[in-house]
Order: sequence, then structure tokens, then C-alpha cells
Amino acid sequence: MAQSQSKWLQYAAFATVPLVLVLGNSMLVPILPDMQKAMNLSKLQSSMVITLFSVTAAVFIPLIGYLSDRMKRKAVILPALAIYGAAGIMSAMGAIWDSYTVLIISRAVQGLAAAGTAPIAMALVGDLYKDGEESEALGLIEAANGSGKVISPILGSLLGLWTWYAPFFAFPLFCAGAFVAVLFLIKEPPHKAKPLPLKEYLSGMKDIYSKNGKWLITAYCAGSLGLFILFGLLVYLSDMAEKPPLGIKGVAKGGLLAIPLLGLVITAFLTGRGIKKNGHLMKKLMVIGLCMITLFLIAASIWHSSFALLISFITVSSIGTGLVLPCLNTLITGSVDRTHRGMVTSLYNSLRFLGVAAGPPLFGWLADLSVTWLFIFLSALSAAVLITVAAFIHPPKKQAKT
Repeated sequence: MAQSQSKWLQYAAFATVPLVLVLGNSMLVPILPDMQKAMNLSKLQSSMVITLFSVTAAVFIPLIGYLSDRMKRKAVILPALAIYGAAGIMSAMGAIWDSYTVLIISRAVQGLAAAGTAPIAMALVGDLYKDGEESEALGLIEAANGSGKVISPILGSLLGLWTWYAPFFAFPLFCAGAFVAVLFLIKEPPHKAKPLPLKEYLSGMKDIYSKNGKWLITAYCAGSLGLFILFGLLVYLSDMAEKPPLGIKGVAKGGLLAIPLLGLVITAFLTGRGIKKNGHLMKKLMVIGLCMITLFLIAASIWHSSFALLISFITVSSIGTGLVLPCLNTLITGSVDRTHRGMVTSLYNSLRFLGVAAGPPLFGWLADLSVTWLFIFLSALSAAVLITVAAFIHPPKKQAKT
């Protein structure tokens, strides 16, 4: 009983890390219009507060993944959380001083720190757990990621009622909570092996991608696509909700956007608990999930003018994403040993970040051209990934221990 409680406390500590990461971006979305007015910014300048964070994280994730393979994972995660929180305070001060330069530099530093949080936590899960426990923990991490997306727009809207820059001051509090949880609740296994020389390390990476490159790159693309579509659709829904005749804003809009995300959260958690590193089941769930995404995006291309139908289609599509992501996380994390796991999982997370960063601006541009063709394009993209996943990802019936 005590061992079970200890395991779930560790799971909860792991869950705080992606939660903090998601809050770093999503909580700011509702306050962007107020930021624009208060600081006299263009739409591009305000959007860069979100985009620069994701792009910086994506660029530095592989480097920090490499460092985490050479030292203890917690030695990377804990300083990253501390820097993340401190940069949040500096972002708030930039807002108070009406200094866009301080604000945008602080956001870039937050993105750099973010690179050392959730991606490294995923690698640490692979170090700590095996078999069903690993997939269960990774499913919970994905659910926490989705939960952050559910609560962050609502939380950002509520904090924005006090003052528009209040969400920046919330970051240090969340980071402090995650820091304490990781420090005291996660017991990292000893890493006694000496770091590999760079040449030997790179040779090992080359071997990994020579043997597993086709399915790993396919898995990276599938994960990136899932978040690209999810974030892009949420921004599109947000714009649609605010325009006449709906005129839904603030907390009410955040509650509506939470509906598809809630489908993702519940599905990701249940999927992580259920797959238990069963390769045949993971392949089946990924194909089913991608079929759901493709079919309901096709439906959205036909009936996108109805907000109620559109949010229903996107919710089902999000459930499909909730089937796919925990399976990908488990396959990728379990595909390599500890020596290279940080880099392999970091490259995966780097592409996920780029998917998140690319979604909103690309969706906005395509929607301005034609909403129908936006959904046709997304359907074709999803179908292409479905075919490549079916063709190239062939996990063993029971994934081997690494």
C-alpha cells in the first residue's frame, strides 16, 4: 500500500512539470489583446510573446537533451524550473516598465528554461519505470499536459481581471511548487556510468537512427502533427467564438475551449493506463486515433459553419489525439537505453514544440484564404501520417526492456 502511494506521489510530481510548461504559453493567450493595447504593440509583436517561447524551446531542447544524457536528469530539471520562474518575474517587470525589450528577452529565457523541463522529465520516466508503469506514467504526463491546456485559458482570463500582467507573476509560484515536488518526491536512479566521449555518443546516435530512423521519424511527425492540429484548431475556435453572432469572450470562451481538451486529457490518461507496453495494442490505438482525426476533419470541411458541430468534431478529433500521443511517448521513450534517451526524447519534443508554434499563424493564414480548404488540407495531412504510421511503425507484441 505504502509503495503504491509512493508511486502515485512520484507520478504527481512528474505531472507538475508539463503542467508548468503548458501554463507558460497557454495562460497568456487570453491577455494578448490587453497587452497589445497597454503596451501599444502590433499584433505580430504580441504574438511573438507566444511564438518566441516555443521556438526558443524547440531550438535548445536537443542541446539540453544531450546534457541530460551526461549528468543526472534532476540536475537539469531543477535549475530549469528555477530559471523559468525567475524569467517569469522579469517578464512581469518588463510589462510594468512598459519595456517590450525586457519582456521579449525574458520570454526567450523562459523558452530556453522550458527546454529542460517536460522533455527531460519524459526521459527520466524511461529511466525509472518499465513495462506498464512506464506507459502509465507517460500517459499521466500527457494528461497533465492536456489539463494545463484546459485550465490555463480560464486561469489566464481570471488573473487578467485583476490586471493584464498578473499571469506573469503566477509563473514563479507554479515553478516553486514543481521544484519542491521534483526535489523531494522523485528519487532518481544512480547513474554511475561515465559520459561517453562526444565521438562515441554521436556514433551511437547514428546507429540508433540507422536501425530505427524510419519509424522514429514517423513517430516524431505524428506527435508534431497532433499538437499542430490541436493548437491551430483551438486558436481558430477562439477567433470564431469572439466574432458575431456568437460574441463569446473571457472565462466563458475558456470554458468552451476546454471541452475538446478535456476529451484529450481523459483519453490520454486511460490510454496510458491501459496499453502497458503492449505493442500490438499501441499500433491499433494509433491507427484508430489517426482515423478519428482524419474522418472528423473531413466532416469539419463540410459543416464548419456551425459552431456546435465544429466543436463536436474537434472534440472527437482530440480524443483521437489522446489515443495516439501516449502510445508514441511510450514507444519513443522505450526505444533506447539511458545513454541516449535524453537526446531521442528531446528531438521528439522539439518537433512537438515546433508544431505548437506553427499551428496558430499557419491556421490563421489558411483560414483567411478558405476555411473549407483549411480542413481539406488538414484531412490530407492526417491521412498521409496515418498511412506512414501504418506502414513504418511495427512495435513488437511486447516492447522489449531497455
